[in-house]
Amino acid sequence: MTRFEGPDALGHIQSLPSWLVGRVAARGRNLVADAIAEEGLRLPQHAVLAAVAEYGPVAQADLVRRLGFDAKDVVLLLNHLEDAGLAVRRPDPRDRRKNAVTVTSTGLRTLERCAELAERANAELLAPLSEAEGKQLMELLGRVYEA
Repeated sequence: MTRFEGPDALGHIQSLPSWLVGRVAARGRNLVADAIAEEGLRLPQHAVLAAVAEYGPVAQADLVRRLGFDAKDVVLLLNHLEDAGLAVRRPDPRDRRKNAVTVTSTGLRTLERCAELAERANAELLAPLSEAEGKQLMELLGRVYEA
Protein backbone atom coordinates (compact mmCIF):
# COMPACT_ATOMS: atom_id res chain seq x y z
CA MET A 1 0.00 0.00 0.00
CA THR A 2 1.30 3.49 -0.87
CA ARG A 3 0.92 6.51 1.35
CA PHE A 4 -1.91 7.68 -0.94
CA GLU A 5 -4.06 4.66 -0.13
CA GLY A 6 -5.87 3.95 3.08
CA PRO A 7 -6.05 6.10 6.19
CA ASP A 8 -3.29 8.57 5.23
CA ALA A 9 -4.72 9.74 1.89
CA LEU A 10 -7.06 12.40 3.30
CA GLY A 11 -4.57 13.37 5.99
CA HIS A 12 -2.00 14.04 3.29
CA ILE A 13 -4.34 16.38 1.44
CA GLN A 14 -5.32 18.17 4.63
CA SER A 15 -1.67 18.72 5.54
CA LEU A 16 -0.92 20.63 2.32
CA PRO A 17 -0.50 24.41 2.68
CA SER A 18 -2.82 24.95 -0.30
CA TRP A 19 -5.62 23.03 1.45
CA LEU A 20 -5.13 24.83 4.76
CA VAL A 21 -4.97 28.28 3.15
CA GLY A 22 -8.10 27.50 1.15
CA ARG A 23 -10.03 26.41 4.24
CA VAL A 24 -8.91 29.48 6.21
CA ALA A 25 -9.82 31.72 3.26
CA ALA A 26 -13.28 30.16 3.05
CA ARG A 27 -13.82 30.70 6.79
CA GLY A 28 -12.65 34.30 6.54
CA ARG A 29 -14.83 34.97 3.50
CA ASN A 30 -17.85 33.55 5.34
CA LEU A 31 -17.16 35.66 8.43
CA VAL A 32 -16.89 38.85 6.35
CA ALA A 33 -19.94 37.94 4.24
CA ASP A 34 -22.02 37.40 7.38
CA ALA A 35 -20.75 40.66 8.87
CA ILE A 36 -21.49 42.90 5.88
CA ALA A 37 -24.89 41.27 5.47
CA GLU A 38 -25.85 43.53 8.41
CA GLU A 39 -25.55 46.39 5.89
CA GLY A 40 -27.66 44.55 3.33
CA LEU A 41 -24.71 43.77 1.06
CA ARG A 42 -23.23 40.61 -0.40
CA LEU A 43 -19.49 40.37 -1.12
CA PRO A 44 -19.77 41.16 -4.88
CA GLN A 45 -21.98 44.20 -4.16
CA HIS A 46 -19.46 45.37 -1.58
CA ALA A 47 -16.60 44.97 -4.09
CA VAL A 48 -18.45 46.99 -6.75
CA LEU A 49 -19.34 49.71 -4.26
CA ALA A 50 -15.72 49.92 -3.08
CA ALA A 51 -14.48 50.13 -6.69
CA VAL A 52 -16.99 52.88 -7.48
CA ALA A 53 -15.84 54.80 -4.38
CA GLU A 54 -12.19 54.42 -5.34
CA TYR A 55 -12.40 55.07 -9.09
CA GLY A 56 -15.65 56.99 -9.55
CA PRO A 57 -17.12 58.49 -11.43
CA VAL A 58 -16.32 55.38 -13.41
CA ALA A 59 -17.77 53.83 -16.55
CA GLN A 60 -19.52 50.50 -16.11
CA ALA A 61 -17.15 48.93 -18.65
CA ASP A 62 -14.18 50.06 -16.54
CA LEU A 63 -15.71 48.41 -13.48
CA VAL A 64 -16.02 45.17 -15.43
CA ARG A 65 -12.33 45.34 -16.40
CA ARG A 66 -11.06 46.36 -12.97
CA LEU A 67 -13.05 43.73 -11.08
CA GLY A 68 -12.94 40.91 -13.61
CA PHE A 69 -16.70 40.41 -13.23
CA ASP A 70 -19.11 39.52 -16.02
CA ALA A 71 -20.70 42.65 -17.55
CA LYS A 72 -24.25 41.35 -16.97
CA ASP A 73 -23.43 40.67 -13.32
CA VAL A 74 -22.09 44.21 -12.87
CA VAL A 75 -25.33 45.64 -14.25
CA LEU A 76 -27.34 43.59 -11.74
CA LEU A 77 -25.01 44.55 -8.88
CA LEU A 78 -25.27 48.23 -9.84
CA ASN A 79 -29.06 47.94 -10.02
CA HIS A 80 -29.06 46.76 -6.40
CA LEU A 81 -26.66 49.52 -5.29
CA GLU A 82 -28.68 52.16 -7.08
CA ASP A 83 -32.00 50.86 -5.67
CA ALA A 84 -30.46 50.99 -2.19
CA GLY A 85 -29.33 54.60 -2.74
CA LEU A 86 -25.64 53.67 -2.48
CA ALA A 87 -24.59 54.61 -6.03
CA VAL A 88 -25.97 56.54 -8.99
CA ARG A 89 -25.53 56.14 -12.74
CA ARG A 90 -25.49 59.22 -14.93
CA PRO A 91 -24.39 59.89 -18.49
CA ASP A 92 -20.59 60.06 -18.63
CA PRO A 93 -19.62 63.69 -19.35
CA ARG A 94 -16.72 62.45 -21.52
CA ASP A 95 -18.94 60.13 -23.59
CA ARG A 96 -22.70 60.56 -23.24
CA ARG A 97 -23.28 57.12 -24.79
CA LYS A 98 -21.89 55.58 -21.59
CA ASN A 99 -22.95 55.70 -17.96
CA ALA A 100 -20.61 56.83 -15.21
CA VAL A 101 -21.21 55.47 -11.73
CA THR A 102 -20.67 57.52 -8.59
CA VAL A 103 -20.96 56.53 -4.94
CA THR A 104 -23.48 58.49 -2.85
CA SER A 105 -22.89 59.87 0.63
CA THR A 106 -25.05 56.99 1.94
CA GLY A 107 -22.81 54.60 0.01
CA LEU A 108 -19.69 56.09 1.62
CA ARG A 109 -21.18 55.71 5.10
CA THR A 110 -22.12 52.12 4.27
CA LEU A 111 -18.54 51.43 3.13
CA GLU A 112 -17.22 52.83 6.41
CA ARG A 113 -19.52 50.56 8.42
CA CYS A 114 -18.60 47.58 6.21
CA ALA A 115 -14.91 48.28 6.82
CA GLU A 116 -15.50 48.21 10.58
CA LEU A 117 -17.54 45.00 10.29
CA ALA A 118 -14.86 43.36 8.11
CA GLU A 119 -12.16 44.34 10.61
CA ARG A 120 -14.14 42.72 13.42
CA ALA A 121 -14.69 39.59 11.31
CA ASN A 122 -10.97 39.36 10.58
CA ALA A 123 -10.16 39.86 14.26
CA GLU A 124 -12.43 36.89 14.97
CA LEU A 125 -10.62 34.88 12.29
CA LEU A 126 -7.24 35.62 13.87
CA ALA A 127 -8.45 35.34 17.49
CA PRO A 128 -6.57 32.06 18.11
CA LEU A 129 -3.28 33.90 17.45
CA SER A 130 -1.42 36.42 19.56
CA GLU A 131 -1.07 39.92 18.12
CA ALA A 132 2.54 39.16 17.12
CA GLU A 133 1.52 35.88 15.48
CA GLY A 134 -1.24 37.66 13.56
CA LYS A 135 1.25 40.23 12.25
CA GLN A 136 3.69 37.46 11.34
CA LEU A 137 0.95 35.53 9.52
CA MET A 138 0.02 38.63 7.52
CA GLU A 139 3.66 39.19 6.58
CA LEU A 140 4.12 35.58 5.50
CA LEU A 141 0.87 35.54 3.51
CA GLY A 142 1.92 38.76 1.81
CA ARG A 143 5.25 37.23 0.81
CA VAL A 144 3.57 34.11 -0.58
CA TYR A 145 1.02 36.25 -2.44
CA GLU A 146 3.69 38.51 -3.97
CA ALA A 147 5.91 35.61 -5.10
